Amino acid sequence: MIAPPQPVPDRKFMDASLQHARPNLDDLRQLAADIVSYARRKGASDSVAEVSEGDGHAVSVRQGEIETIEYNRDKGLGVTVYLGTRRGHASTSDFSRQAVQDTVDAALNIARFTAEDDCAGLPDADQLARNYGDLDLYHPWDLTVEQAVELARECERAAFASDKRIVNSEGAAVNTNQGSFVQANSLGFVGGYASSRHSVSCSVIAGKGGGMQRDYWYSVARHAAEILKVEEIGRVAAERTVRRLKARKLSTLQCPVLFEAPVAASLFGHFVQAVSGSALYRKSSFLLDRLGQPVFSDVVHIEDVPDIPRGLASSPFDNEGVRTRRRTIVEHGVLNGYFLGSYSARKLGMRTTGNAGGTHNLIIRPGAQDFAGLLRRMGRGLVVTELLGHGVNAVTGDYSRGAAGFWVEDGEIAYPVEEITIAGNLKDIYRDIVAIGNDVLVQGSRQCGSVLVERMSVAGQ
Repeated sequence: MIAPPQPVPDRKFMDASLQHARPNLDDLRQLAADIVSYARRKGASDSVAEVSEGDGHAVSVRQGEIETIEYNRDKGLGVTVYLGTRRGHASTSDFSRQAVQDTVDAALNIARFTAEDDCAGLPDADQLARNYGDLDLYHPWDLTVEQAVELARECERAAFASDKRIVNSEGAAVNTNQGSFVQANSLGFVGGYASSRHSVSCSVIAGKGGGMQRDYWYSVARHAAEILKVEEIGRVAAERTVRRLKARKLSTLQCPVLFEAPVAASLFGHFVQAVSGSALYRKSSFLLDRLGQPVFSDVVHIEDVPDIPRGLASSPFDNEGVRTRRRTIVEHGVLNGYFLGSYSARKLGMRTTGNAGGTHNLIIRPGAQDFAGLLRRMGRGLVVTELLGHGVNAVTGDYSRGAAGFWVEDGEIAYPVEEITIAGNLKDIYRDIVAIGNDVLVQGSRQCGSVLVERMSVAGQ
């Protein structure tokens, strides 16, 4: 198996952020404050204004030729108003004075015809993020479209050069985006920050005829210097593709299953959904009323960490302006907390956890073993490197996904497999986690290593 490569700073990326001045947020703050003031004058008992603007571009190439070039320059504002416990919302991308006033008026008209809801309203004033630090989220990439195209070509060329069995490409892409966001409400909160996100990806095809296989790799970061070198991304994409050639099918059996780090994060995505406010108050979760009880094996420890500098899901406040804080969600397998915004918290008779809009950086504590160590511990079983389909029932926890990966014998990869289905129930799968690897990938908000599950059903031919 291929160990996940670590970011290596590339000189051509290093000082990009020094060539851009930080966006001036003062104009956005003033606009948001003006919206709140106007809504109050028009009769709103409370109001929220969200204003954002951003720009960037994306390019993709295939077989060395330009496939797409996309520019984006976006701006928008949203207004939420309350007439007591009745709520209305409207939005626009027009920042002219008349358009802004019309948007507020539209939100008020909607609120007048909305049913009362005693859980609706702003968060409690003492929960708002009045003061917060800089999380170092803004690092624009001073990259022209021509330079982006050349980087994509270099990435694709590296994939072709790494193995002669790479015969085609689904393309390589480079994306760069930066923007700023401000929120204000009638409780006196005004907050905002600038942020950036950049990525490089490559997807290639190996083999011929009915034995063709595809795979991909990508890297994403707030700062371009923390993206893998494009040559490395192409090489890994090629190696991941070639290793799938001559895949076999399996007979139906039960065995240990090792979820490779890139797909293991999805297991915890189902957990997040199950312990989020909307699923809980609607009673549509397989983890209802489990607070304070074991839901995982005792090797699982999960934290929600919003303040990692340059973190892909870092934020000083949530979508309601509530200050974020580090929380231990699962400790030794025991569920210690939910993910709640103000509305869902009121529905449950609880307080917001600062998760309106979702989780922040969800950190699943790694164990001591690397991927090779997990293979040896498993001995014989299935490694899953790709999941297909959406066969997960959020109410019952029933889990059934198409999969591809590798069969393992004597602690080592024996051969690739495909056209299989793995199945179980998430409650059992979580309790049967026996180890979490230290091969942690940072490709999104959920950060975890490979996950070894003691036993699952595998359906094959």
